[in-house]
Amino acid sequence: MRRRVMHRFANPARFLRIAKPLTPWLLWLGIALTLGACLWGVFFTPTERLMGDTVKIIFVHVPAAWLGMGGWTGIAIASIVQLVWRHPLAGVSARAIAVPGATFAAICLITGSIWGRPTWGTWWVWDGRLTSMLVLFFLYLGYIALSNASSEKGDTSRVAAVFGIIGAVNIPIINRSVIWWESQHQKASITLGGSSIDQAYLVPLFVSVAGFSLLFGALVLMRMRTALAEMRIEARMRRMADY
Repeated sequence: MRRRVMHRFANPARFLRIAKPLTPWLLWLGIALTLGACLWGVFFTPTERLMGDTVKIIFVHVPAAWLGMGGWTGIAIASIVQLVWRHPLAGVSARAIAVPGATFAAICLITGSIWGRPTWGTWWVWDGRLTSMLVLFFLYLGYIALSNASSEKGDTSRVAAVFGIIGAVNIPIINRSVIWWESQHQKASITLGGSSIDQAYLVPLFVSVAGFSLLFGALVLMRMRTALAEMRIEARMRRMADY
């Protein structure tokens, strides 16, 4: 019963009917929230006592880190669904997540390096958090290469799906790295127990995370729609070639 319900919502035509009107809503709302939060954070938050204005890069760095990790979590879940339940859209969604996820992982690394230069006096340190995040970026590149090597246009091979599941081991390593190893990177500022971030920064930060997340969702939906369109065109060309 549960499997029938899952496949009911995996029908490509039904998915496209939902995704087409949803995409612009996610896109424009995401742009509005992201721009609003960044302007709010840069121009209307106080200067931090120790790090000065450089701390305001947090409004890009934190959402990028969140989405870099969240993107791979999405790939792992979609890969499990693809392998276990053979969900028709699971492989398509995993492949659609990969490039935006890699992009946000790269943004996280770049903004972290920019933030680290005046704070630590260096662009890079080989500690647990930074190294595991760099590993995540390379995992994304490996997954993209494996997915592109798939013989089925827009879909994802079983090898790439297994790789997506195995790579998820790195997510808890990133999360716990500042606890497991000595690190120049600060400890987690937001936990289930509360937040050590000042309210003046916390509110625009949450708005920024929401905005970037909506943009991420819009990008994934656009890539899924493009992949399904390519698959449909390829299927039509095959039928024409058979005649």
